[in-house]
Amino acid sequence: MRVCEVTGFGGPEVLSAGERSWPAPAAGEVVVRIDAANVNPTDLGARSGAHARRMPDLRPPFVPGWDLSGTVEQLGARATGFALGEPVVGMIPWVRIGGRVGAYAQAAAVDPIWLATRPDELDEITGATVPLNALTARQTLDLIGASPGATLLVTGASGAVGSFATQLAVKDGLRVRAVAADGDEHWVASLGADEVLPRSTNLAELEQVDAVLDAVPVGQPAAACVRDGGVAVFTRRVELELDRDVRVEMPLVDSDPGALAELTRQVASGELRTRIAKTLDLAEAGEAHRLVERGGLRGKIVLTTS
Repeated sequence: MRVCEVTGFGGPEVLSAGERSWPAPAAGEVVVRIDAANVNPTDLGARSGAHARRMPDLRPPFVPGWDLSGTVEQLGARATGFALGEPVVGMIPWVRIGGRVGAYAQAAAVDPIWLATRPDELDEITGATVPLNALTARQTLDLIGASPGATLLVTGASGAVGSFATQLAVKDGLRVRAVAADGDEHWVASLGADEVLPRSTNLAELEQVDAVLDAVPVGQPAAACVRDGGVAVFTRRVELELDRDVRVEMPLVDSDPGALAELTRQVASGELRTRIAKTLDLAEAGEAHRLVERGGLRGKIVLTTS
């Protein structure tokens, strides 16, 4: 099968098209034929070697990629929950499993708890943008645990995690102040945010909020606008100096098949919105990484396998 693998830590040029054997499922696993894989910032970190602290044993060559969309191709012994030919989306918990299997491939043998059924009305490319980003947004909001009416600041609200978080927080009844990228204020406003702030906003000068979901993350300035007794959640590890009573969380997203199924259903029904900037062939993953690093995208880049 075709894969795109990291041949050495470095820039986008280290991504190379390759061939590997078609995977065979272990007991309890299923093989998914992958139609589309989402490109996420964490993939860039894996490629560059930035994950070394969290994954000291990771060595090239390896196949990156968390998000997949495709169909169940083969069932291992005692595998349950899915039928042959069933359309699915899934999130490979890539860091937690040490990068042993990735989505930048035509197929992957995966644990069924990483998957959810993809409704017929949700195409495979759009479906690939859901798992990691929507689950991260849902789990960070659950970790914050704010009551309806509480104020939440979302940074990076133009991005995938921030966009999902803004929409989900509004559905949860929170009052959302969302920081938008330049020129993307209309998109963020359409997600239901109570207030859209420009990217140039000095967060330290804002009226304090009950919680922050820092999806960029910007770090210290985001934490500075949280009231005493509030919560600051960051989507990646940041260095902070706080001398106030603020709960700080830097979680790593985890598998949750029930939540993934519900989030996927909401995207399929139009209750949640996602954006695709560009689709590229799997062999063009290096170009996809260049485009993500350059910034300014309005939506995700999705890699297709056929």
